[in-house]
Amino acid sequence: MRGVGNKQVMILRGKSFALTKQRTAATLAAVPPLSLDAAVARIQFAYPQIYYACHTRHDRRRSDAAHLSPRDAQMLVHLDLREALPVSRLALHMDLAASTISEALTRLEALGFVHKAAAASDRRQVGVRLTAKGVAAVREGSVLETRRLRHVLARMSTRDRVAVVSGLARLARACRPSIDEKRSANA
Repeated sequence: MRGVGNKQVMILRGKSFALTKQRTAATLAAVPPLSLDAAVARIQFAYPQIYYACHTRHDRRRSDAAHLSPRDAQMLVHLDLREALPVSRLALHMDLAASTISEALTRLEALGFVHKAAAASDRRQVGVRLTAKGVAAVREGSVLETRRLRHVLARMSTRDRVAVVSGLARLARACRPSIDEKRSANA
């Protein structure tokens, strides 16, 4: 059983049922599965609402205090504080040459935003992870303003916040292309 909104959903023999509270008694009602097209539509409507409510209007210029270009900032959001991402995977995801990524990362490491280390997935490869300074730069330069996003999230229950963060993290992971997908797209 898992929570969905204010209802509890039970999966029984592959079908979803919602347990609803009514004055007479709790009833079990079938919940239609979310189709791929319905999921796409919901995200297409939800994302602009989130962006409009929480975005900030600023452009990052290399002349700012962090000395980050827009491309530098884009690179940083794909990195993690704990797990080193192979440089080759970052290049693949950003659709840039590995040499371009490597040059930018060397500069970002010199500025203290990233740290190069062995990649978690393959110790023979060079990986890169964020430093605390890199995390601060990402948060400072985010298109979602911290104050606005904090206000919106504060209106949600802890359970809903966990679900939102988990769902967005899953969606972000699914957005990362695999090497096989890139090869087949370029074939």
